[in-house]
Amino acid sequence: TQAIMEAACELTAAGVKVIPEIEVPLVGLANEIKILREVCEKVAKEIIERTGTNVPYTIGTMIELPRACVAADQIAEHADFMSFGTNDLTQTTFGFSRDDSGKFLEEYVDRHLMPQDPFVSIDENGVGKLMQLAVELGRKTKSGLEIGICGEHGGDPQSVVFCHNIGLDFVS
Repeated sequence: TQAIMEAACELTAAGVKVIPEIEVPLVGLANEIKILREVCEKVAKEIIERTGTNVPYTIGTMIELPRACVAADQIAEHADFMSFGTNDLTQTTFGFSRDDSGKFLEEYVDRHLMPQDPFVSIDENGVGKLMQLAVELGRKTKSGLEIGICGEHGGDPQSVVFCHNIGLDFVS
């Protein structure tokens, strides 16, 4: 937060419009984002006061854990935005490492256990349902909550269509 806000204040003072988005990773509990948001706000306030440059900013979280998906309504109370880390969400949902899964995923696809590699295209029946639930719960708490994804799935056309269909605002 400190480096982001210092750079944002410097750029703003130079006439550049900057609105930093501070993203807290791996949140699974509402109290985590609540406490970390307070820390980020304290640091941002100190830097804004020290530099005399007011910079608007947002604080959000990366949704990478199945628990975060089912608690998205509570997490959204303390987040300005949420972004799915679909690579990590896939790993934590399936319980296997992307690094190790290359040894067996091809066989899973060949034997029709899976329609495709879930690290290439979002597993709509598992990971996708968690994402959809998180979108519904998060927007139940905050109707205008900005939600998107970042990661390799953003380069997969089938995954992008799925993200659009569940109402995501951005894919990166």
